[in-house]
Amino acid sequence: MLEYANKPIIAMLHLMGRGGRDILERMIREANVYYENGVDAVMVENYFGGVEDCEAGLAWLLKNFPDKPYGVNILGDYERAFALAKEYGGSFVQIDSVCGHLPPEKDKLYAERLMESASDRTFDILGGLRFKYQPVLSGRSLKEDARLAAMRCDAVVTTGSGTGEDSPTDKLIEFKKILGAKPLIVGAGVTSETVAEKLRYADGVIIGSWLKTGHTAYAEVDPQYVKDFMERVRLIPRGM
Repeated sequence: MLEYANKPIIAMLHLMGRGGRDILERMIREANVYYENGVDAVMVENYFGGVEDCEAGLAWLLKNFPDKPYGVNILGDYERAFALAKEYGGSFVQIDSVCGHLPPEKDKLYAERLMESASDRTFDILGGLRFKYQPVLSGRSLKEDARLAAMRCDAVVTTGSGTGEDSPTDKLIEFKKILGAKPLIVGAGVTSETVAEKLRYADGVIIGSWLKTGHTAYAEVDPQYVKDFMERVRLIPRGM
């Protein structure tokens, strides 16, 4: 589980590489860099690699960092992510949208299935709301969707319009007013220059592209970027 009162920094493991062994070796390098520099948690995602690469990554994390928080996002398949989190001791699962992305007649069935699947979980759900690349088809207001999303997850995640693009501060302020005590996570676009501002209103950060060479998702994690970012984070009062 995540300690939202401490406003966790969650770093992405996108699983890029030239096949299974190369993907795992790169993931191991990146995970070590993250944890050595004080990142609170890491998340494996099949952004470039496959589900089998996520599983290999989780198995390695369980063996080597069993006392550290780590999680998983299987894009478009939360049930598979749930199964992997249970099997490999994951602390959380991210779902890119838990509300708003379906028309009402499909949303009811989706919610029932999600809650049934989550009934015996041992991990947190980070649930997307008005998340990048997700449609808004519910026909409901943001306030209505936020109320439902808060019932379906442990922390709500929102973003700007795309990978590496800013999550607007005014959007965070609006979401936090609606969600109240429910944890709110910034899911994309945070930089060394903006992290202090974002954490004034949010209860955690998911970061990926900014920590890579050239600040692009297609590159490898740059240890100096991670060091510099976490030095900025350490200057921010957290746990307040």
